[in-house]
Amino acid sequence: MEVTIIFKIAAVGILVSILSQVLKHSGRDEQAFLVSLAGLLIVLFWIVPYIYELFVDIQKLFVL
Repeated sequence: MEVTIIFKIAAVGILVSILSQVLKHSGRDEQAFLVSLAGLLIVLFWIVPYIYELFVDIQKLFVL
């Protein structure tokens, strides 16, 4: 697993939290929720290939 993916996830988390706080303080709770949801989906799209690779490796490990 690459180390850069961890930094990307951290950067998205920081950006989403800042944008969410700014939007909540300006009274736009719906947009804050959508920003949080978009950040979650971006991170999930980055993580899914690694999870798939993990399951394939585990399957290869237990298939003799």
